[in-house]
Amino acid sequence: MKQSILFLAAVLLSVTIHAQAEKKEIKFNSSDNITITGDLYLTSNLNAPFIILFHQAGYSRGEYIETAPKFNKLGFNCLAIDQRSGKGVNDIPNETNKDASKKGLSTKYPDAMPDLEAAIKYVEENYKPKKLIILGSSYSSSLSLVLAAKYPDKIDAVLAFSPGEYFLFEDKKMEEYASKIKIPVFLTSAKSEEHMWKPIFEKIPEVYGTGYLPEVEGIHGSRALWGKIEGNEGYWKAVKGFLNKL
Repeated sequence: MKQSILFLAAVLLSVTIHAQAEKKEIKFNSSDNITITGDLYLTSNLNAPFIILFHQAGYSRGEYIETAPKFNKLGFNCLAIDQRSGKGVNDIPNETNKDASKKGLSTKYPDAMPDLEAAIKYVEENYKPKKLIILGSSYSSSLSLVLAAKYPDKIDAVLAFSPGEYFLFEDKKMEEYASKIKIPVFLTSAKSEEHMWKPIFEKIPEVYGTGYLPEVEGIHGSRALWGKIEGNEGYWKAVKGFLNKL
């Protein structure tokens, strides 16, 4: 009887953990009243460190349907959001873009900053994590570096996949923001893209910057972490090494 009870308890615990690791769609508003759609991927530990996941150009929160659960297994809660600049990926349309377009608002890359800021605010208010990390992909990795410079009191670290000088933000280049960073940041990309972020990386104070280039060609953005991408193991090893030092 005792063994049966213990077995049932183990099964119930397993079911509970699995349920908490599944994604849950949520909605919240940006400062300019855009409805932002996101997917929460929570572990069984709601006090675990949190990673907010921002997608690349033309994409949606669907960029992270494979990656977020892997971060869960590493002990991180995650939130992947749709930004107003993007369309969809992995059969998941960008709902935030739909709402912004319906309201007649601009959906250029820099226009997505209120969406990123709203995601940080949402996680802060609802989970109060001891560590908050943001992960950017392509254009959102550049915005993530801006956030690192502006909010070192809110953000503990940044993972930036394929950042570059894609635009000016408040009339400033990414290099200028990089020089003001005072938190750990990790920069990476496809091997052929190093020239796009190396000048930015060199402006980051040496104590805060970590860079990684794959041995193979790799790929643009956080797709580098997808299992089907050649060299993803190297990217994951570098990411884990960076996170373990925080």
